[in-house]
Amino acid sequence: MALIESIDITHHQLPLDPPFPASWDPVPRTRFPVTIVRVRDSEGREGIGSGDVMYGFADYARWFVGEEAGNLAQHAARLANVGFHAGRPWPLDLALWDLAGKTAGQPVWRMLGGTSPRVRLYASTAVHRSPAATTEVAGRMLEAGFSAMKLRFGRPSIDDDLAVLDAVRAEVGDRMTVMVDCNQGWRMPWDTATPWTLDMAWEVAQELIARAVYWMEEPLHRGDYLSMAELRRRIGGRMLIAGGEMTREPYEFEQLLRHDCLDVYQPDAVCTMGVSGLAPLARRVVAEGKVFTPHTWGNGIGVLANLHLAAGAVGEAAGWVEWPFDPPEWTLERRDFPLVEPLRHVDGEYVLSDRPGLGIVIDEDVLARTLSTRATFQ
Repeated sequence: MALIESIDITHHQLPLDPPFPASWDPVPRTRFPVTIVRVRDSEGREGIGSGDVMYGFADYARWFVGEEAGNLAQHAARLANVGFHAGRPWPLDLALWDLAGKTAGQPVWRMLGGTSPRVRLYASTAVHRSPAATTEVAGRMLEAGFSAMKLRFGRPSIDDDLAVLDAVRAEVGDRMTVMVDCNQGWRMPWDTATPWTLDMAWEVAQELIARAVYWMEEPLHRGDYLSMAELRRRIGGRMLIAGGEMTREPYEFEQLLRHDCLDVYQPDAVCTMGVSGLAPLARRVVAEGKVFTPHTWGNGIGVLANLHLAAGAVGEAAGWVEWPFDPPEWTLERRDFPLVEPLRHVDGEYVLSDRPGLGIVIDEDVLARTLSTRATFQ
């Protein structure tokens, strides 16, 4: 029986030149922070995870070190408790699954019950561009084999957003499925803007329905369950409502399911409940006739973990899974800098490997060069 021998957490920052003007930031990002978590067992194996910065976790590491490495349920229960007292600790859950897969000699997607390593992807954009520039991006995504892409709203006016959507729809026609992220559930630390009301969300929803948008993401605050349920009732199946990226606790998902708020559930394993908690939630969501497709806007380790989760827990029922990709500002090389090679899709599809665990191959030289004491965007 292998025991956890050590847990090491390091922070890294990749300088971004030119900066990355993410639509959700008031100032372009000049650095891309990555936190790496390594779990080593008493037999010399190492599991790797990444995601949230895990500030404050060192005070609680003693509840894991010396314990059986493969007791994933116990670790997940303790991580849920730690998350109340310190920063979100779910990257450790990813590292423990990576380690468990290496111990079993199996990829995580297969350990979760998956039968196929293939995952369809949608191109997830981040930059607010002009209608003409966004149309060029959409054309390139189509040429690269993507059959779906997501646009970000949040420009100075809804008319500005709709002008971009109209330009993209005119370019791709019915050759590409289009999603829209309204980002009303997302909040950066400095945000003070009030989220949309139900009536505001309904006005926008009618515009999106008229433009054949597949799903409307985060149209309301994540805790406004009654308004989400009413919005979904008004839409009446003409468009899907997506959310859950910012939802953190199991009881919150219970509320979303009880009130029938969403058609598409999007929690991210690096931020919420880990692979351990989201795999059973994903199966329940699909059993209730909904779509489970994880949010995954982060580095390649988090992307891989969510691809394993989707392929292993629900398979084709995931539909499309998010693929953060918006060149030239957000390239695969930037996104996946901790890895020896960036993850590569083929015609809008990713094929997971049979390598044990998550299949991560870390670039130790790059991590050494980017080592930092902070995990900030500036």
